[in-house]
Amino acid sequence: MTGFVSFVSAGPGDPELLTLKAVDRLGRADAVLYDDLSAGPILDHARPGADLVGVGKRAGRASPRQDHISRLLVDYAAAGLRVVRLKSGDAGIFGRLEEEIEALRAAAIPFEIVPGVPSPCAAAAGALMPLTRRLAARRLQFVTGHDVAGQLPEDLDMAALADPGAVTAVFMGRRTFPAMAAALMVAGLPGETPALMVEDASLSGEKHTRSTVAGLARLLAAQAAGPAAPALILYGPLILQGDGAEGTEHG
Repeated sequence: MTGFVSFVSAGPGDPELLTLKAVDRLGRADAVLYDDLSAGPILDHARPGADLVGVGKRAGRASPRQDHISRLLVDYAAAGLRVVRLKSGDAGIFGRLEEEIEALRAAAIPFEIVPGVPSPCAAAAGALMPLTRRLAARRLQFVTGHDVAGQLPEDLDMAALADPGAVTAVFMGRRTFPAMAAALMVAGLPGETPALMVEDASLSGEKHTRSTVAGLARLLAAQAAGPAAPALILYGPLILQGDGAEGTEHG
């Protein structure tokens, strides 16, 4: 008998933000293959006795190859097991979902996708602000800040990303934002455009850095390289509450 795979979106990390469907699937799984950012207390919802397999990918760290992760999914399901592939945020947003779906389809293994809270939504909620503004920000766009080599993608549409009437969420952009900001300003985005970096969104150590595009770029360029908390960057016509242009606040 062929098993079944549930791609479960873990949300930004706070287990209280899991959907009821996500909790149900975790509670019935025989095996859970989880990302680093979806570990911790979220795994407490897994069925006792389920295989828990860490397959997370983190920038700058040794990580499992994507083909290895896809093979694990196929092997577990081919053994007739109920498998949860636990992904952080929403599984369909920069979560390498396509590759894993293709592997399951090639092996004729059925699956479902359980949506979750995207990290930009959690980041904005933690900062007590909306992601859009009537008349000022009628468009919301998501973009990844690095390519497969960890560099700023060369094919980004800077004209669209420099649109002053859009709020932009930059995933995985801590290291590349200085270069991105420079390109945005060349494309016409004012350097004083409000910017917010949220680290560990929805978690107890959540931290907000309120600044401008130019100011946040300077701050990140000056930081030493090394392990750092997961961060999401928002810029555009934001409603920021803070003490200064480059203020920092702990949640």
